[in-house]
Amino acid sequence: MAHALLLNLGQHDSIPEQEKDLLMRAFTREKFFSVDQDIVSTNSRPTYSSVILDGMAARYKVLADGRRQITAVHIPGDFIDLHGFLLKKMDHGVVALSPCRVAMAEHEALRRITESSPHLTRLLWLETLIDGAIHREWLVAMGRRKKTAHLAHFICELFVRLQIVQRTEGNSFHLPLSQVELADVLGISVVHFNRVLQHLRRLKLVSWSNHTVTILNLPRLMEVAEFDPTYLSLQFEPR
Repeated sequence: MAHALLLNLGQHDSIPEQEKDLLMRAFTREKFFSVDQDIVSTNSRPTYSSVILDGMAARYKVLADGRRQITAVHIPGDFIDLHGFLLKKMDHGVVALSPCRVAMAEHEALRRITESSPHLTRLLWLETLIDGAIHREWLVAMGRRKKTAHLAHFICELFVRLQIVQRTEGNSFHLPLSQVELADVLGISVVHFNRVLQHLRRLKLVSWSNHTVTILNLPRLMEVAEFDPTYLSLQFEPR
């Protein structure tokens, strides 16, 4: 049911078959969400945590004046609300950016995993730590990087994460976000976003057509972004 999740977790450490079986049994149902439908609603108290199987989603906060800030983009293999298992009440929402297929694991099943399988628990813990590391990088990008570098960093990060779950083709990947949504990621206007994208195109670093992003010069793009993937904890080692 959650092949992409196993690819994601298996990037960091080996997972014995019995742990895979235990984790897969925690997912008892699937649900489909249409574009712009909330997968997790602000102030809700979910009794399950969800993994994206197909599609992309965004974590977001909305200000009193209606402006929205996207604080994370989630891809197949991501637990979008594992932290809800302990936080209980959600202080933000998660919305489908494309049609999404999602698998749900009841919190009671996750509780049994934490009580019976310490290694698997550590791998799930690692996922929440990597989410935190990604948030730190996004905070640095929002506050200190020039917007060309910010967009370059976002593209590099998505490319690496999508490679792990086998959702790239060569140096290309599908990015179903509108310019409005991408502007919300960078915290800028749509007009400003379009200028930043055109700059990357003029540098011949990326091409972007029909929601397909192709990286034309990955080393140079990483240089512009100052992209160091250490925060994604990609090294394979015992946890």
